[in-house]
Amino acid sequence: MNDKNLRVAVVGAGPAGLYSIAHLLEDNDHTVEIDLYERLATPWGLVRSGVAPDHSEKKLVADRLFDHYLNNPRVRFLGNVEIGTDVLPAELLDWYDAVIYSVGANDDIRMGIPGENLPGCLAAREFVAWYNGHPDYSNLDLDLSHERAVIIGNGNVAIDIARILTLPVKELQQTDIADHAISALRKSKIKEVVLLARRGHFQGAFNNPEIEELLHLVGVDVIIDDPGQLDDNDGRLASATWEERRKVETLRLLAAKGASGAEKRIVLRFLGSPVELSGNGKVESLSVVKNSLEYSHDGSVRARATDRYVQIKTGLLMRSIGYKGSPIAGLPFDESRGIISNTHGRVDSAGTELHGIYVSGWIKRGPKGVIGSNKKCARDTIDSLLKDFAGGLLTPASKSSAEVLSVLSRRQPKLINFQGWKNIDRHERLKGAEDERPRVKICDTRELLKAADQ
Repeated sequence: MNDKNLRVAVVGAGPAGLYSIAHLLEDNDHTVEIDLYERLATPWGLVRSGVAPDHSEKKLVADRLFDHYLNNPRVRFLGNVEIGTDVLPAELLDWYDAVIYSVGANDDIRMGIPGENLPGCLAAREFVAWYNGHPDYSNLDLDLSHERAVIIGNGNVAIDIARILTLPVKELQQTDIADHAISALRKSKIKEVVLLARRGHFQGAFNNPEIEELLHLVGVDVIIDDPGQLDDNDGRLASATWEERRKVETLRLLAAKGASGAEKRIVLRFLGSPVELSGNGKVESLSVVKNSLEYSHDGSVRARATDRYVQIKTGLLMRSIGYKGSPIAGLPFDESRGIISNTHGRVDSAGTELHGIYVSGWIKRGPKGVIGSNKKCARDTIDSLLKDFAGGLLTPASKSSAEVLSVLSRRQPKLINFQGWKNIDRHERLKGAEDERPRVKICDTRELLKAADQ
């Protein structure tokens, strides 16, 4: 057994990175030292910048679990350090025994239709980052002066956005939503949010908790387009899973509630695909082709375009049809899947393993699953890493912990350590307490750096 110290760099301080650290700390056969690199000044990834602000219970994992890992003396947080700028991937591989990339999926799938580049069309990913106070998107140019917004897709992110756009501002004011988002939503003219899905009522991409939450919205009508499709006249629900049947039952409950005349409403439309966005220098209208469903013998369902089209007037359209990862210089990238090529978490190129380089989370498996899904994903990666280490396949680290910090401090004088993050965290919580909110997020990098020093 290899009994030397194991020094590991983890890139990305989101759930995948933190769960990777957790599993490394569980290893009792070696003394493990871990450096956690994060491009932003703050950790927690999508727990901070992706989870909807009115879902505070989903953010508790940061305080109850992730913070505990960063408090471990064998873990060092290195925030405000960008891989590729402040340190190269090749240098990381040289400095450490192993490097784990847990960088998530910071890009999105485009619709590929005319007019997609018009102002007023953006990615759901950008909007979510905006209302959650991500520094890269705090100045996003949004026009909320129209009465209707359209979201392409009906997954959990799409439902989150629809809810944020229609909830009373006074309810959002009790959350950690960004202050600039509160100001913009207070002035918003949006009264209707349409979620457009290419397939049918039985193939919703949303999870049950998210769709069930719409049953309890106050002051918002939820309209199910063409509810007759929920009748299941052809008996297809008989072979559906319990989860699928539960989704349909929730849609039926929503349809039965109908419209109450509320000021705002969410409309779930099915069997439609975007064809073209048009307008005079900005988004003004969306052309939609109506679809029919084609059932295959293997149970798969495909949406097929018909010859029927409709126009939807809108000034804001968000595509929410999937996230995807971005390439990292020097690492093999699978463009079709939007992930770094790997086998069981070991990065490989054309079938040849690149010893010492690993991935976990969405950049490993694609953007699927919930926060907890990253735990097993990280476990499998760490199992691969430890096997390689025990088998002598890893090149020993060339620098000590102190030497690495010396180099990084010269290259990035504004590096943020764990205490710096705790200073930011304390500042945000104290500001939040003044208004009976969980925190008031700092959304500007310069202000974050200032708070880190206080």
